[in-house]
Amino acid sequence: MRVLVTGSEGRVASGIKQHLDSDDSDHEFVYLDREAAPDVDHVADVSAYEEIRPAFDGVDAVVHLAADPHVSATWESVEQSNLVGTRNVLEAAADAEVERFLFASSIHAAGMWEEEGKPDVYELDDDTNVTVDDDERPDSYYGVSKAYGEDMGRFYIEQREYPKRFYAARIASVRGGLYDNPYGDAEQGVENGDWERGSDEYTEQVKRLKGTWLSLRDWAQLVELCLTDEDTEFGIFFATSDNPRSWFDLKHTKELLGYEPQDSASDWQSPPRELLE
Repeated sequence: MRVLVTGSEGRVASGIKQHLDSDDSDHEFVYLDREAAPDVDHVADVSAYEEIRPAFDGVDAVVHLAADPHVSATWESVEQSNLVGTRNVLEAAADAEVERFLFASSIHAAGMWEEEGKPDVYELDDDTNVTVDDDERPDSYYGVSKAYGEDMGRFYIEQREYPKRFYAARIASVRGGLYDNPYGDAEQGVENGDWERGSDEYTEQVKRLKGTWLSLRDWAQLVELCLTDEDTEFGIFFATSDNPRSWFDLKHTKELLGYEPQDSASDWQSPPRELLE
């Protein structure tokens, strides 16, 4: 299967490169990004349709990651990168008769469940459980753009011939390198001088990420499942690792896609040793 990955130089794409793109893979990955890099096959901005369109020829699946990823993103940035960009990628996929489309949505499409429930929602004994059947409740322009992408995907499935399958993964918190663990945000704040290790701010960051962490290898597993699934026409799936603190329901993702996360925040009681040295 030939798979086009947009936004290929971002953190989320690194999980695909590390865990799926190998010599013995069943897939050939093709990379598109607006910045040139050694492994980028197509340099183009998703907000410019004519620039990106040639990259879709001969492609079997698209993993659409390109976007302004910041919850604090302005309307102007979201409008071009996330709204126009997502429509362009879907339209290019439809025009090129691409069969399968995986959209990087976000828990921020339902982010108000967290905003209303915090800090209690970060506790193990909190019973908040958000499913894909609950309302979209965006918490930001970024969240709105992800809800929009899900709705656009449904529109293309129901109104256009291609793509034939659309998967929206509501990605939680993906971190890279030494920060790919539930202590990542807290330790990043220590490095930036935002707080001290052991402070109240540090503790809250750990509690939150113990609910939202999605390891790179669990993300890669979910990508593989979406690339090989033969049962789903349109689906929205929450995407976290197997975290006891999570307030997002993974039952749907596990049952429909066969997702079996390999990582859990409960396995971590301290940051990696390298960050403590």
